[in-house]
Amino acid sequence: MSSFITLICLFGMVIPPSIANIFAYPVSHKLSMVISNYIVKVLAPRLFAITRFYKKFNFFGYNEAKKELPDQFMIISNHQSLLDIPVYMNYFREKEVRFVAKDTLSRHIPLVSEMLRTQEHCMIPRKARPMDAMNVMEKFGKRVVKNNQIPILFPEGTRTKDGEVGKFYSAGFRKLCEASNLPVAVCALDGGYALRELKKLFVNLRCGCYRVKVLKVYDAPKTKEESQKILDESRELIQAQLNEWRKLPTTQK
Repeated sequence: MSSFITLICLFGMVIPPSIANIFAYPVSHKLSMVISNYIVKVLAPRLFAITRFYKKFNFFGYNEAKKELPDQFMIISNHQSLLDIPVYMNYFREKEVRFVAKDTLSRHIPLVSEMLRTQEHCMIPRKARPMDAMNVMEKFGKRVVKNNQIPILFPEGTRTKDGEVGKFYSAGFRKLCEASNLPVAVCALDGGYALRELKKLFVNLRCGCYRVKVLKVYDAPKTKEESQKILDESRELIQAQLNEWRKLPTTQK
C-alpha cells in the first residue's frame, strides 16, 4: 500500500510541472526558467521528503562538511544514478548548480530534459568529436564563472553498475579547470546504484538511504600534473568514504 501511495504522490508532484515545461520551453524562456527553478528548489527536496515519509528512505547530507567551501567552486564526484542530480540539487540547495552530462538527458526525460536545457547545463553530444566536446566544456566553464554557478562533473563519464568507483577520465576535468580556474571540491555519494533500475527501485527504496558529503577542497590546479594528482587522490578518497559508509546501517548518519 505504501508503494502505491508513494507512486501517486511522486507522479502527482512530477507530472504537472513536466507538462507545463514541455509547452513553456519552446515559447517562453522566462516561464520555462520559473518552472525549472521550481523543479530544482522545491521538487528536489520534496522528493526525499515523500520517500522518507512513506518508504523510510533516508537522505543524509553532511552539511558540516560544507563549512570550508569557498563562495564558488567546482565539484567532482562519483556517479551512480540519475537520482544523483536531485541529490546534489538538494544538498547544495543554497547554490545554483550546473551539471556536465550527455545530451541524451536533454531529450524525452520528464521533468529533467527541459530543465537542463533551460538552465544551460553542459550537454555533451554523445558522438561529438573530442575537439567539439572540449569547446562545449570551455564555453560552459566560462559561463558558470560569469553567472556565479557551481559546475558538477562526474569524471567516470557514466553511472556505475555495482557502486564501486570507476576510472576517472582527465580530459573534461582539465578543460573545465582551465576554463573556470575554480577550486575543486571532491564529493562522495552513495545509495544510487541500488536504485538505478526501475524494477529494483521500490524494493530497495524501502529503508534505504542516500549519502552525500564534501571530502576535500583543492586549490585550482595550474598544470596537467596537478590535475591528474587531484583526480587520483579524489578517486581514493571517494572509495574510502564509500567503504566506511557501507559499514553503517541505513538509519545511521
